[in-house]
Amino acid sequence: MAVPARRTSKTRKRKRRTHFKLSVPGMIECSNCGEMKLSHRVCKACGSYNGKEVISE
Repeated sequence: MAVPARRTSKTRKRKRRTHFKLSVPGMIECSNCGEMKLSHRVCKACGSYNGKEVISE
């Protein structure tokens, strides 16, 4: 049975978890209405994408 001989220190544990974190979504400003939106997606406020109206209100 695999049992650790010594307790894992706080430093060793934290070094292992340095890459375990949340990432911020890539938000950009809509060129049509100026609202913040996710890149490469249709704007929820005005329904435009790439300067064209995709979803009519």
